[in-house]
Amino acid sequence: MKTGPRARVQLLAQNTLFALLLAAAAFLVVYLLRDSALQWDITQNKRGSLSVATRDMLRNMPGPISITAYATSQDPQLGDVRKLVADFVAPYRRIKPDIVLSFVDPREQPKETAAANVRSNGEMVIEYGKRKEHLTVLNEQSMANLLMRLARSQERLVLFVDGHGQPRLDGNANFDLGQFGQQLQMKGFSIQGLNLSVAPEVPENAAVLVLTHPRVDMLKGEVDKLVRHIERGGNLLWLIDQEPLHGLQPLAERLNLQLGPGVVVDPAAAQLGIQPTIALSSNYGHHPITEAFTRYNTAFPFSRAIGAPDEASPWQATVLVEAAQNGWIETGKLDGDLHFDQDRDVPGPAVVALALERTLGEKSQRLVVVGGSGFLSNAFVGLLSNVDFGVNLLNWLSADESLITIQPRERVDATLQVTRTLLTVLVFGFLVLLPAAFLAAGAAIWWRRRRA
Repeated sequence: MKTGPRARVQLLAQNTLFALLLAAAAFLVVYLLRDSALQWDITQNKRGSLSVATRDMLRNMPGPISITAYATSQDPQLGDVRKLVADFVAPYRRIKPDIVLSFVDPREQPKETAAANVRSNGEMVIEYGKRKEHLTVLNEQSMANLLMRLARSQERLVLFVDGHGQPRLDGNANFDLGQFGQQLQMKGFSIQGLNLSVAPEVPENAAVLVLTHPRVDMLKGEVDKLVRHIERGGNLLWLIDQEPLHGLQPLAERLNLQLGPGVVVDPAAAQLGIQPTIALSSNYGHHPITEAFTRYNTAFPFSRAIGAPDEASPWQATVLVEAAQNGWIETGKLDGDLHFDQDRDVPGPAVVALALERTLGEKSQRLVVVGGSGFLSNAFVGLLSNVDFGVNLLNWLSADESLITIQPRERVDATLQVTRTLLTVLVFGFLVLLPAAFLAAGAAIWWRRRRA
């Protein structure tokens, strides 16, 4: 069928108009999406994305964050260090656009680098408000800890009672809490011991006082100082092991706590191959400390049950943790085969952590009582989400609710390491052999059709 000149002109006009409209649509799409960044993380363990905890922390930090990276564009071992830093900061800037990243070349500006006390290529100085921190390790855990330290308006002083053989927040023994103390320091807490036989009173500048179980009796004057600390409105974390109170009975009576005998036994722990005296819990009360714990478990070794104050108490009590849903409180000996004795033992679940709060004047006073220090000891703090629960306790007690979260876990490093030989084979195969194969196949099809 032949077409006339007029039809050809119309067809050309239609094709031209279609091409112009298609180009205009493409330009409009690019213009509308110029500030959008759509990503899909398919990496193992989502290592290419920030955790929910880090994203929430960034959203809860009002105001800009300034990052100055002292990095070179070329390094014999690391390559383009500036690109490494920019790629690391990029996910944080997507969540918080007011993060400002700038670079300083330590080779071209050595005086500025020395004044900033920077010692390594790629080191970052991060400023927020009137505080600044140095970051030398590019991973989310280090960055999250740094952001938490910067987010605190000031360093929080945590005192732990010492002098009677108590587990210490800076100790290295299995029953000590040294590893947990290190976690607190990384998150902006200052840790110091307090010997009440020497100190005139508990210092009023302490954000939280941590009381662990003494191995010998405390003097009456020391216990009186603890009671006065409570009466003044001081915050307290009391970890009560399953042993005699060693002089702390007046403090328990002051708080109207119900401390029964026995150790919590959990048969579910035995089914998992661990000691039945390690009570497992996934049942938490409605409280800021445990708000993010609905999908996490904690473990409480050799714990005791904590009874809440009665209704006449001025304290508002909230159950934080119930452990051993199908267990019991063993009041007999722990040696041999443990089994529930209906006439002697108390069926579970058992409350092993309790939060107390009251208003004293214009101040909110906060206490947490946990039936045992073992869950934060060096031997057990790494179990399940124990360390997260412990950090959340201190954040709530120090009135830093906005920092209560589940800390980001270490990501699996699944980076593909490609050797130079393999890279050459891949480049040659995809850029030379594969296109040549397509050309050869096309030529063969063309030749066959021509001869047909």
